[in-house]
Amino acid sequence: MLLALSPRVLLPSILLAICLFTFWRPDHIARQTAVEAVDVAVSDKRIAFSIDDAPRGVGAYLEAGERPKLLMEAMKTAGIEQAVFFVNPGRVTDNDGDEATILAYAEAGHLLANHTADHNRLSDVSVATYLADIDEAEKWLKGKPNYRPWFRFPYLDEGGKNKAKRDAIRKGLKKRGLMNGYVTVDASDWHLEDLALKASKAGQLMDWNAMGELFVESYVQSAEFSDDLARRTLDRAPVQMVLLHETDLAAMFIDDLAAALKKKGWTIVSADEAYRDPIAHMEPDTDFADGTRTQMLAAERNVGNRWYQRNDQKVAKKLFAERVLRE
Repeated sequence: MLLALSPRVLLPSILLAICLFTFWRPDHIARQTAVEAVDVAVSDKRIAFSIDDAPRGVGAYLEAGERPKLLMEAMKTAGIEQAVFFVNPGRVTDNDGDEATILAYAEAGHLLANHTADHNRLSDVSVATYLADIDEAEKWLKGKPNYRPWFRFPYLDEGGKNKAKRDAIRKGLKKRGLMNGYVTVDASDWHLEDLALKASKAGQLMDWNAMGELFVESYVQSAEFSDDLARRTLDRAPVQMVLLHETDLAAMFIDDLAAALKKKGWTIVSADEAYRDPIAHMEPDTDFADGTRTQMLAAERNVGNRWYQRNDQKVAKKLFAERVLRE
């Protein structure tokens, strides 16, 4: 049975239907989907921070003792609530104040992990010597606040071409309950620091602002490069892990770096979140065990263009000379 509707009832109904169709028409849906896709693309760019070689010697810019306080303040400003410091306890003595510095990092909310006691390169020592170096560091670290059972290879040297040595250390880490603290984003800040130290000792004038720009630019480029490499290799975006060192450059410019990364759509996450990512447990089987986790995974899977160019010391030295020394 059909109901007869008066024009006064029918007209508002028709107008409502037109409005609903206009609002929910396919091109509106397409636009909404596009916006959601952009949001997902931005939100999956996650990045965490790690700092190696703590405690480290005096740098080119700051007075002795200034670096730790400035570094902690800069990370707080940057919104880096939880970085991980990979510690070399063999550098800590009873009267140098370094233990207090390491504990201050932990008290500020950051994590402590193993970087060997004396920073040996695996390719240069025996398996027994290397494992003893790890054990010595563990003795110092265990019981410290915010300790994590993670290990970072000095120089990112996991045995080079010696697969037997690589596998022996992997087995030794598992036996000790230690996870390989992977890295993905590297721009050789240690090399920039070395160049600055040499320039300072030689009495050369350096452009402080240009140094900061070079540092930030290089690490942002490295993050974008590693993100692309990971997507080409794994078909997804793992949490990227930045490799810095406890240098004057990190203390002076880490907040600028964090701000620049955020402008590129990166979200800063904790080291704990990073090492929960599946990439943390991958063990690439490559002919040469050295470099970042993304580089080695790409090598294992024959993905091309694996090397960020500014990790080439000749390239970095030329940029430093042109932009910082203005030669």
